[in-house]
Amino acid sequence: MRYIRYVAEDAPARWGVAAGGSVEELDAAPYAGGRPTGRVFPLDSVQLLAPVEPSKIVCIGRNYQDHAAELGNVAPPEPMFFLKAPSALIGPGEAIVLPHPEHTVHWEAELAVVVGRRMKNVAEEDALQYVFGYTIANDVSDRDFQRADAPFGFGRAKSFDTFCPCGPAVVTAGIDPSDALITLTCNDEVRQSGSTRQMLHPVPKLLSQLSHIMTLLPGDLVLTGTPRGVGAMRPGDLIEIHVPGIGTLANPVV
Repeated sequence: MRYIRYVAEDAPARWGVAAGGSVEELDAAPYAGGRPTGRVFPLDSVQLLAPVEPSKIVCIGRNYQDHAAELGNVAPPEPMFFLKAPSALIGPGEAIVLPHPEHTVHWEAELAVVVGRRMKNVAEEDALQYVFGYTIANDVSDRDFQRADAPFGFGRAKSFDTFCPCGPAVVTAGIDPSDALITLTCNDEVRQSGSTRQMLHPVPKLLSQLSHIMTLLPGDLVLTGTPRGVGAMRPGDLIEIHVPGIGTLANPVV
């Protein structure tokens, strides 16, 4: 199933199931038990939004050896978690706004996990049972602020409005989080291409350890790290991230 969140006919945001060029409206978020209302819209008539409304966005730092190395960092022996403000979320087609265009601001293409049910103190071997589905996210990062705030945290560098593009859909089947190809292009030039096989800490381990730190709730978003190839965005760029089975997340930069 492909679940989207969208706006149609100037009505409030809603969720739906996308299939065959149409979207069938749901009465609530799919991970909250949303059911079909019977209303159907042409998919090309709606505006896509970020397909989740999480209580929190949890990110994993330096989860790919080559990415840690390209920034001159040592890969951590255990997962490195940090939080990103949910207000940073934007959907497909929305612009990434650079509030400090003189700064170095990088893209980071990532597979994102959407939690499906309350998750607390869950064993690693059971962790995937709590996953609702998968989507794509871009962990946009202001490196100037990241360096200035080290070692205290990444919150300011990661949490500006528009610094978490997400979408285009949440997919509930056909995605193997241990073997998903992530490709990012900037203005049609491939800049990142890596597989989740290269993760230092796989998704079940990440979710299990997180559940022993904080309670994960339905709709929470976990960004699982980025492969090698991060680079600086500039106004006028078009950033596109593709994961087979999920689709392409495209956002202009202004």
